[in-house]
Amino acid sequence: MEYINNLTVEGFKGGHVQGIAIDKSREYMYFSFTTCLVKTDMKGNIIGTVEGLVGHLGCIAYNYDDGKVYGSLEFKNDCIGAGILAGLGLETKPEEGFYMTIFDVDKINCPGMDAEKDGVMKAVYLKEVCDDYLADGHRYGCSGIDGTTFAPDPGNLHGKMYLHVAYGIYGDVNRDDNDNQIILKYDVGNWDKYAKPLNQNAMHKSGPEKPDYKYFVYTGNTVYGIQNLEYDPYTDTMFAAVYRGEKPQFPNYTMFHINWSSDKKNIPGSFFPYGATGMISLGDGYFYFSRDFKNEKGYGTNVQLYKYENGNFTEVLQ
Repeated sequence: MEYINNLTVEGFKGGHVQGIAIDKSREYMYFSFTTCLVKTDMKGNIIGTVEGLVGHLGCIAYNYDDGKVYGSLEFKNDCIGAGILAGLGLETKPEEGFYMTIFDVDKINCPGMDAEKDGVMKAVYLKEVCDDYLADGHRYGCSGIDGTTFAPDPGNLHGKMYLHVAYGIYGDVNRDDNDNQIILKYDVGNWDKYAKPLNQNAMHKSGPEKPDYKYFVYTGNTVYGIQNLEYDPYTDTMFAAVYRGEKPQFPNYTMFHINWSSDKKNIPGSFFPYGATGMISLGDGYFYFSRDFKNEKGYGTNVQLYKYENGNFTEVLQ
């Protein structure tokens, strides 16, 4: 199979790349740049963009079952939220809340499409996240959500695929209830009843009361939890890219390799430098990783091909 390599997208002002995804036909690639979604062909030519978000659009994942792109979306008034609003030149603070966005990517066909008005995006409210975030002291250190992927139940490699979304977690070194990564599982097959267009001036609360399951994965401390989450069926591994933690009693890996069918303890990891701004499993031992940058044009990323073998990622040079 032929793979693309060295795909570059740049010139975005709203924030650095947060996640990448690819469609089933491998014809299009998708990028979340904090406040907008970008659709390109496999040469990096821009097909369309979805703009107008005032929250943090994070990791994204392509759903093979419905052909849509799902992405975590945060509205919060902590330092992250304040930084986004300042970058957009806005003073009005949004109502705090956490959503899973659903982009109808077949409709994205030109630059500058509006996330609220052009019928290309709906959102589902995640009450479980809001409850943990708004609890006194941010229960479990919850700072919101970021990492997003589709994966089967553990031990059921070829079974039904479910949406998994990971918490962002504050890296406070003076508490120990923030040493687990928390991953929520949802069956999105019945989400048509919840998904609604988003009005950021009067946000809806339509969504499931509870996740189907809540995983606690003991990795030790990180800074802001799982930035990108990617299930790889080739190895039955959930790869979790994070910012290094600061507690000296932990190895503080930048990438955790979670064997999805095994016990969620003593999680191995590595110090692989990429993944926090986007990764894609191609399902055959190969991966795409985002290598982000900033220049005079704005924020950008270069997507490179890697092969995973013997527990390590090796860049494929072409």
